[in-house]
Amino acid sequence: MSFAAADHVFMARALQLARRGLYGTTPNPRVGCVLVRDGRIIGEGWHQQAGLPHAEAVALAALAAAGVTARGATAYVTLEPCSHFGRTPPCADALIGAGVARVVVAMQDPNPLVAGQGLAQLAAAGIEVGSGLLQAEAAELNIGFVSRMTRGRPWLRLKVAASLDGKTALNNGASQWITGPAARRDAHAWRARSCAVLTGIGTVRDDNPRLSVREVQTTRQPLKVVIDSRLETPPDAAVLEGGNVLIAAAQDGPRSAALRQRGAEIVILANAHGKVDLAALLLELGRRGINEVLAEAGTRLNGSLLGENCVDELLIYQAPLLMGDSARGMFGLAELTELAGARHLNIIERRMVGADCRIRARLA
Repeated sequence: MSFAAADHVFMARALQLARRGLYGTTPNPRVGCVLVRDGRIIGEGWHQQAGLPHAEAVALAALAAAGVTARGATAYVTLEPCSHFGRTPPCADALIGAGVARVVVAMQDPNPLVAGQGLAQLAAAGIEVGSGLLQAEAAELNIGFVSRMTRGRPWLRLKVAASLDGKTALNNGASQWITGPAARRDAHAWRARSCAVLTGIGTVRDDNPRLSVREVQTTRQPLKVVIDSRLETPPDAAVLEGGNVLIAAAQDGPRSAALRQRGAEIVILANAHGKVDLAALLLELGRRGINEVLAEAGTRLNGSLLGENCVDELLIYQAPLLMGDSARGMFGLAELTELAGARHLNIIERRMVGADCRIRARLA
């Protein structure tokens, strides 16, 4: 189906609305809806939080509250309307009942419970349907949800703060602060949109991080995940403050009772080498409805995540300083003897954040 220029404008507005749910819709996708009649927006809405009405229902309710009917209108929705009962009724039924004449969606829902059925239901009711308008933008907004629905695991971003010569800490572990305050605020925004923040026991010992979102306003804090093969996390570690902590270990340990008393949940996921099975951990997080993970770890865990093909995207902040050879690198990867073995990346974004440069790259 071909789309008019006006269709692009209204779908762009629906995507803008969907982004308002960036920090709060987990495990649901971020969705926006715009209702248009005679070339004018008559209602709009977005999904705010799991359990609350979906974007289509919010837009229709806003119309009803204003005493306006949706009959004959076009609905622009960033994701295919659902056709099944979950925590809320099906949106496809709501649109049919409201008498809309046309529904344009950015992308088909990757959820197997929907996956084209919503569009089919609308078409069967005599509504004109179109799909694929600004699809790439819609998929990017919900990249974690798409990952969980199609791969059973969340989208993992690996965040690194480094000097211009690729160093993340001094050999004594000191790393605060390599980047400036603007970059740190920006990193907190990526934390806020993530369903979980992941680190390793080395970072817990060296930096004692809280892993909470503090620099931006958010409606919820992400799950804090610590990879700690031998359960060495100190019971007074800052990461345990406020609970909502999952510790992935390879074996039980003497500190397990104290850690559970602090509110931590412990899961044992061992691989054949006595370490945490990272791939199994991602599947476990996916089972729990985690869409996006932000890893903020040290050199060794960064290398393990890359080496075990757990990383989807790199989020690198480079500061304009040099730290020299007596400092730790970004990734503890095995030594190469040929360049053919190097990992190839696609850089998708470069931008300045304060005095630092932010680079986003994905594995080719």
